[in-house]
Amino acid sequence: MRPSFAAPGTAAIPLHVVEEGALDGWVAAQPRRVADWLRATGFAAALGKVALVPDDAGGIALAIAGYGTKDARARGRFHLAGVAGALPEGTYRLEGLAPEARETEALGWLLAHYAFGRYRAQSPAKARLIAPEGIDAARLETIAAGECLTRDLVNTPANDMGPEALEAACRALAAEHGASVTVTTGEELLAQNLPLIHTVGRAAAQAPRLIDMAWGSDGPTLTLVGKGVCFDTGGLNLKPGSSMGLMKKDMGGAATVLGLAQMIMALDLPLRLRVLIPAVENAVSAGAFRPGDILTARNGLTVEINNTDAEGRLVLADALALGAEGAPDLMISMATLTGAARVALGPDLAPYYTDAASFASALESAAMRVADPVWRMPFHTPYEAMIEPGIADLDNAPSGGMAGSITAALFLRRFTAGRPYAHFDIYAWQQAAAPARPKGGVGMGARALLDALPEVLGL
Repeated sequence: MRPSFAAPGTAAIPLHVVEEGALDGWVAAQPRRVADWLRATGFAAALGKVALVPDDAGGIALAIAGYGTKDARARGRFHLAGVAGALPEGTYRLEGLAPEARETEALGWLLAHYAFGRYRAQSPAKARLIAPEGIDAARLETIAAGECLTRDLVNTPANDMGPEALEAACRALAAEHGASVTVTTGEELLAQNLPLIHTVGRAAAQAPRLIDMAWGSDGPTLTLVGKGVCFDTGGLNLKPGSSMGLMKKDMGGAATVLGLAQMIMALDLPLRLRVLIPAVENAVSAGAFRPGDILTARNGLTVEINNTDAEGRLVLADALALGAEGAPDLMISMATLTGAARVALGPDLAPYYTDAASFASALESAAMRVADPVWRMPFHTPYEAMIEPGIADLDNAPSGGMAGSITAALFLRRFTAGRPYAHFDIYAWQQAAAPARPKGGVGMGARALLDALPEVLGL
């Protein structure tokens, strides 16, 4: 189910948004019955708290959502999404919310209605909202649908979301929006000079593949590349069990670019879109690639394998090299690539790399507007020596354990042929439930990118 707003004109319960510091004045301005009720219940307008005022028939006359203080709100986002989950079923109309907060809070309300119910019935928020005045309701519904697609893909376990199922999801999305899809599978990857994708995925039960989706006929060209490692055992450098439990989300980059692609196509942005997803499973069998192997990538660079668990950058390398051959105006990769990124920034910030200050400025402004936080990391060129092993052009897993996210980004940049490029090293997982974000798969950076694209590409 795609989250949506209630139809305009629907009978609705007023939901008054009140800050802590304004509560006394607001209560004093209410009818005596309402004021007495709120004073008797001790409502303090703390962030996320709800008060319901009954009418004479035992229904709800109005509701009040606590909006806390500015400092309290700075510690989170999508505050009214928590309220959506606390309210009883019904339709509500926001009152008193500042215009600059309406879009973010309305989107959060929609996202509070997401639940992953494929394997067990779930209970998302049931309180519906009439879209606040002054927002583009259809656009927000489209953005929410893209985010829900990302969440569904990440949340689906690898037995139902292997390379074949990821291809099927791409084909379904393409059919919905009139895009074309070409898939190169198995041994054909070698014939089409995509050797790293083949090597990483050849040990798995489902054949590796490169999914290539294209949409749009006019405008600037945007190529999105998403890491589609549907499960990562680590290969012969086998992960411990404690590190393998979340590896269904190792295709979170692919899921995020597909969610972003859905937003772009549904909003009919005036650009030409290409989505490249190397879809593999990093498994262990007689065909598994080995530490010490030296591989030759699509662009001719040789790569020494020092850890088979650093496989994501290998499949992305071939996809980026292919994408660069089309000379796009902008190329973006998204991947659940390194634990180092989580150590540096934690699970809630999306680190990204770019050489273009103009891109960074546009993205960071957009991220603030749409409550989708990002943080710029450096393509620190002096670290290039760390990914040069001597025996080959590149090392897929430099020793020493330092600057792991940066060296991975530098590795990827070697395959972009100098095209305008940004790389996102995302987590794609919500560790604990938060307003608008239940525990599980989550998109990172896609909404900020969507909002920044008009400026970045001159749309």
